[in-house]
Amino acid sequence: MHQRIVILDFGSQYTQLIARRVRESGVYSEIYACTTPTTEIAALEPAGIILSGGPSSVYDDGAPPLDPAVLDLAGPDGPIPVLGICYGLQAMAHVSGGSVARADRREFGRARLDVLEPSILLEGLPADTTVWMSHGDHLTRLPEDFQVIAKTDNAPIAAVKVAGRPLYGVQFHPEVVHTLHGSTILKNFTHGVCGCRGDWSAASFIDEKTEEIRRTVGDDHVILGLSGGVDSSVAAVLLHRAIGDQLTCIFVNNGLLRLGEWEQVQETFRDHYQIRLEAVDASDLFLDRLAGVTDPEEKRHIIGNTFVEVFDQATESVIIRSGIKPRFLAQGTLYPDVIESISFKGPSATIKSHHNVGGLPDDMDLEVLEPFRELFKDEVRVIGKLLEVPQSIIGRHPFPGPGLGIRILGAVTREEVRILQLADNIFIEELRSQGLYDQVWQAFAVLLPIRTVGVMGDERTYENVCGLRAVTSVDGMTADWAHLPHEFLGHVSNRIVNEIRGINRCVYDISSKPPATIEWE
Repeated sequence: MHQRIVILDFGSQYTQLIARRVRESGVYSEIYACTTPTTEIAALEPAGIILSGGPSSVYDDGAPPLDPAVLDLAGPDGPIPVLGICYGLQAMAHVSGGSVARADRREFGRARLDVLEPSILLEGLPADTTVWMSHGDHLTRLPEDFQVIAKTDNAPIAAVKVAGRPLYGVQFHPEVVHTLHGSTILKNFTHGVCGCRGDWSAASFIDEKTEEIRRTVGDDHVILGLSGGVDSSVAAVLLHRAIGDQLTCIFVNNGLLRLGEWEQVQETFRDHYQIRLEAVDASDLFLDRLAGVTDPEEKRHIIGNTFVEVFDQATESVIIRSGIKPRFLAQGTLYPDVIESISFKGPSATIKSHHNVGGLPDDMDLEVLEPFRELFKDEVRVIGKLLEVPQSIIGRHPFPGPGLGIRILGAVTREEVRILQLADNIFIEELRSQGLYDQVWQAFAVLLPIRTVGVMGDERTYENVCGLRAVTSVDGMTADWAHLPHEFLGHVSNRIVNEIRGINRCVYDISSKPPATIEWE
């Protein structure tokens, strides 16, 4: 059993980053809603608890509450340490008898932190360092036994410890990369304060999950929806390693795949890995149902519901031909999918729905098997590398479940899919040939719902606009637009306009996340 850090989410956009940073220190972490009963938290026997930030004030109506009992939990080895971050610190102080108020000046962005007192939490930090602030409230009066251990110019109480108890709090965000020694602070908490061994890793996950899959599946069979992306591909290889021919993969062509993907996936998994693969071309059905639909959420629901219908029919076909009825449905669901699909009150507010989380019909008599449900994408990539999955698969940029359906703004037609496949392929092809593909976290083309006048060969054209998007990121939670060379962008634009009939103009997206999202829909 690995030691566990429980993160209670109070609605912060950075909550997932906390979990990732903790795991980077070799300690397993899980996110729970701040409304999780304290008895359930205690039953998890966590080595420590982290209280996330959040957008609320502790005095707001409906502000997410902190049960004071969380601060007094004890495990087999004594009191359970707690670290409050931003709102988490304010909630700790509020329930302990301190005061929180609106700051005279809100503090967003970088700030210089001055370390005032020695502590395990800030051990190894220089006397002053850069931290990332994002708050409008601050502490004005500390509860009894709370001691200030660091400050900034605008926050005289920037970090605290509690005398005689393993309770700590910081007003800044150690989980974001802009806090220079943030990983050190979190490791000081997990290892120094909580006494964690740091024995969780991708390698240990593979061995433990392989055995768990074998125990769970037994002599039964598993069906997996394979998309060709990182998540489902690595899941397929892990499952095949665990249970061999007890796994059957179903690959559905929804008509919204990347250029050549229909053929590539079949060749890789059927021919190279020798995995049982059922390939179903349902592109006409998907595209017919999407005709005239412009709302992105409606498109997601149509694509998701149609996928389940086609998948169900394909499963029945496998049963009829083989005479074997699968007991499990495997999915490549990741932890962010699980979290982002749950609205607050609870984990972070929904930005968009994920069609691969839930959504199974009530009459589908299959148990769900999600080997990566607790993992982040970068962790899945590491696992894929350890399983010797080709770099061409594990190094692929993220691709949305609804495919090109949400990269064609407005209604989806067969002609627009064809145009976008070609444009996207040119962009990715050039990124690879110029050695830029691995320097960006995600890159793709979008087809905009506008046409513009152009001149080609002395003739007037009136054709589509193609948007190019490339971002740098660590995890997709935040992202900056990639500063690709102008000459490169000009070359890509020239190729797209000259080689693809239907596009006469290219634009480059220079928006960051936030305030924009990475995908356009």
